[in-house]
Amino acid sequence: MSIVCLGIHIVDILGRHVSRIPTGQNVDILDEIRITVAGTAAGTAIDLSKLGANVIAMGAVGSDELGNFIIDTMTKYGIDATNLVRKTGVQTSATILPIRPTGERPALHVPGANHRLVYDDLNLDVIKNAAHLHLGGTGLMSDFDGQASLDVLKYAKENGVVTSFDLVAIPRPDLLDLVEPLLPFIDYFMPGLEEARMIAGLDEDSTSSTSEVIDFFLARGVGTVVFTNGEKGSIVANKEIGEVCIPAFEATKIVDSTGCGDSFCAGFIVGLSMGWSLEECCKMGSACGALVITGLGSDAGIFDLESTVNFMKSAKILDVE
Repeated sequence: MSIVCLGIHIVDILGRHVSRIPTGQNVDILDEIRITVAGTAAGTAIDLSKLGANVIAMGAVGSDELGNFIIDTMTKYGIDATNLVRKTGVQTSATILPIRPTGERPALHVPGANHRLVYDDLNLDVIKNAAHLHLGGTGLMSDFDGQASLDVLKYAKENGVVTSFDLVAIPRPDLLDLVEPLLPFIDYFMPGLEEARMIAGLDEDSTSSTSEVIDFFLARGVGTVVFTNGEKGSIVANKEIGEVCIPAFEATKIVDSTGCGDSFCAGFIVGLSMGWSLEECCKMGSACGALVITGLGSDAGIFDLESTVNFMKSAKILDVE
């Protein structure tokens, strides 16, 4: 089966560990600097490919060296990058990430070509013939957010393609307006729980429960909600199974949390492709997240399917009490 990862493609420049920004023109020495391919679509695509999936990338990059880096890197991972369009007059999206000693990651971001992706850029035959469409990056694709996103999800569903969805939930007054029309065409809605609360307008410090957040999206047509919840693990829910909480796994070390959510999506989707239960799919996603956090960049930690499954079966449950 083929999986299409459609959405944002970003070059990440990461350095660790950054506890301060030097004043003036002074210099601090870091332990490590890396350049990786990342983004809610591209990061998921790379992890999917590492886990043995047949992956097709769709999105927009610039006609520049950063765009070349994305295409060359994804191709080396065995991903079909021929459906990435090159945009002139705009750079490839990129982010500078100074990684703190805690693994947290403030970001300095250039949206670039991601904002220029349009519906006519898509190869609909490729989507029609895929088993799964993962749309990642709504909120950072101004020309594709809204009607184009709705049209591609409708098209996928009309052709029997399973759909999943993740986004970059940057606070904005029209966030629900952007997402709500898409919900009836999403089989697996996969943001973080905090992002879901933001979309629904149910702030974390309000009296709303997790169940209310789940019900908000199920009532609007989502098939299954899959919320990541940091060290508390994940939550999967639909009208058949109710609400199930899956604990996180303990990572062997914590270096950088970049890409943990994307890797969770990859693990979950691979689990689906193998016919696993939703709970097992979440465990696979959690295993991927616990591996990625052990290295610098969204492509760290995961090597192949066998070693990831072995980790999932043997890893300790994270104690958050």
